[in-house]
Amino acid sequence: MDTEASTTPWTASPSRALATEAVHAGRDDLASLGLHAPPLDLSTTYPSYDSRGEAERIDAFAATGARPEGPPVYARLDNPTTGRFETALARLEGTDSAVAFASGMAALTAVLLARASVGLRHVVAVRPLYGCSDHLLGAGLLGTEVTWTDPAGIADAIRPDTGLVMVETPANPTLAEVDIRAVAHACGSVPLLVDNTFATPVLQRPVEHGARIVLHSATKYLGGHGDVMGGVVACDEEFAATLRQVRFATGGVLHPLAGYLLLRGLSTLPVRVRAASQSAAELAGRLTADPRIARVHYPRVGGAMLSFEVYGDPHRVIASVRLITPAVSLGSVDSLIQHPASISHRIVAEGDRRASGVSDRLLRMSVGLEDVEDLWADLCQALSGPSALPPRTTAAPVRESRPVGL
Repeated sequence: MDTEASTTPWTASPSRALATEAVHAGRDDLASLGLHAPPLDLSTTYPSYDSRGEAERIDAFAATGARPEGPPVYARLDNPTTGRFETALARLEGTDSAVAFASGMAALTAVLLARASVGLRHVVAVRPLYGCSDHLLGAGLLGTEVTWTDPAGIADAIRPDTGLVMVETPANPTLAEVDIRAVAHACGSVPLLVDNTFATPVLQRPVEHGARIVLHSATKYLGGHGDVMGGVVACDEEFAATLRQVRFATGGVLHPLAGYLLLRGLSTLPVRVRAASQSAAELAGRLTADPRIARVHYPRVGGAMLSFEVYGDPHRVIASVRLITPAVSLGSVDSLIQHPASISHRIVAEGDRRASGVSDRLLRMSVGLEDVEDLWADLCQALSGPSALPPRTTAAPVRESRPVGL
């Protein structure tokens, strides 16, 4: 039985809404195969009695990076289950292709290596980014040189050897937003990479605004249940071919079980994101009116992420939650809260961290699918205690949703 996912590039159809694509993309051939649920292929290798034919297929992959025609060769090169997830994510983001990796950081690493392979090692980036993305760019681990700037300075920061401009919007953890279309225009011919992890294609599709590469930590909303790790890059087929070659050479492949779980996660993505976003917006409004909160960050695009700065001890809040889980990561069905300056952004130099808005009193919350009243009750009791209020009555807390650089 042939269970290989179709790799035919998808053209958007106005008759199929995103919610429909989330359910059916990557599964269109199942009925013809006599299946209802997508199959899980755990094979690491595949038998072939035609070694000459195999040699030709491997040569073709080495030359072009295109997915091999016919049955798989080896799991590090391609896997039918992972291919289904890639097809589905590309359709949701509106791109030709997508390439999946073992984690979001493996995906970003592959992008940087792909650009460096043609001599373009310079990156222009806007802070804040996820802490490990910031570290990977700045630490020189891949020989990358980075210029940090604000959105207004992107055009001036681009050099002849610039291979990439990178932004994250809404940004981790401040929820700052950038105007993707304006940034894409400033990039000129340099590819713009947008980390779309927080928004997901449910809330924004960066390629529709001029981005050429879309990055996801699939561990977050795409999986949605805190039980799978992965990363994925959505892009045109030409760049996807290079990413497949990098993935084959470096080994950062997505395990097929992870691909299976991520494909399943996509089917409920719109429902989960919209429900959690409604609760997050409600909590952002209540926190804005709470005298114990100095500042609330919630993006105009919406979403299930919010962050807020407390007058009291943020570590005490972390230690006091009972329903909300104090843990890193985000995008799960259950709500999570963490202190970025201590964990997710600890690896960023203190001065850079603070300059990008990640204060020592900032807490980041990933709102899940619990009842909003139960979440609010837990936040209220965790925020109570000595020194929770400002020294004296001040103006109401600021709710920030202004895009950076606008």
